[in-house]
Amino acid sequence: MSSRGRRRRGEDLTKVLFVAPAALAMLALFGYPVLKNLMMSLQDYTLRTFFTGQAPWVGLRNYTTVVTDQIFSQAMVNTALFTIGSIAFQFAAGLALALFFRRRFPLSGLLRSLLLLPWLLPLIVSSATWRSILEQDSGILNRTLTGLGLIHDPVPWLNSPSVALIAVIGVNIWIGIPFNVTLLYSGLAEIPHELYEAGQLDGATGWRAFRYITWPNLRAVASVLLVLGVVYTIKVLDIILGLTGGGPANATQTLATQSYQRSFVDFKFGEGAALSNILIAISLLFAVVYLRGTRRAVDE
Repeated sequence: MSSRGRRRRGEDLTKVLFVAPAALAMLALFGYPVLKNLMMSLQDYTLRTFFTGQAPWVGLRNYTTVVTDQIFSQAMVNTALFTIGSIAFQFAAGLALALFFRRRFPLSGLLRSLLLLPWLLPLIVSSATWRSILEQDSGILNRTLTGLGLIHDPVPWLNSPSVALIAVIGVNIWIGIPFNVTLLYSGLAEIPHELYEAGQLDGATGWRAFRYITWPNLRAVASVLLVLGVVYTIKVLDIILGLTGGGPANATQTLATQSYQRSFVDFKFGEGAALSNILIAISLLFAVVYLRGTRRAVDE
């Protein structure tokens, strides 16, 4: 072997040695829990297992049990509505606010900082605060709407099966807007101002400037933001538990709350693991399909 070949081989080995600790840490912190969760979903893993150490192998029975449960279809629909509704309005509001804050005006920095508060608050604190706001009889929202003459009777925001999911989606939108604003504002800041100046010479102003300059340059950030938003939103648990606990009448039950219910209320950890694996599969499927579609659109 020539000296150049030995040098290149040594460089490759050095690169591997630098990457190895991080790779081992990733496997230990993320790979093992995922594999353990997959194994649990194929076992009769219950509270008794912690005492006996025995978890009989049941194959796909846990998946069959949770999928054929009558609540599963409603939880799937609620998960889809919760995710789509939250992501759509979070992104739209975040983009509008990012475009607004791109203009320089007095106190813009202070207002951007205050906008981060919903994102910085612990979710259980936000849930408790919004629960008091949405209280049917003493909540400030109903009192305000009644005082303005917009409603005559208090709205049961968290107690009505027809309204509770909308209320929960609204709270999640409020929490997620700052994250969308932060990433979209950063993406807008990276667009060279010269492009807009050149566009003005060609008549690209207003909506045309957004369509032909802003959005094409913001598409990569938007793609990452939407994927992260879906992966995060589809597994939201604490907000729903803090507001409604999955009720009333399972109106706000999602796959995440069902997984929590099976694991930590019914102590059927195998079934809870099966539901969480279904969530992981849905998230991965969406990410792969969306990113491939986005890459194909960019290539074309």
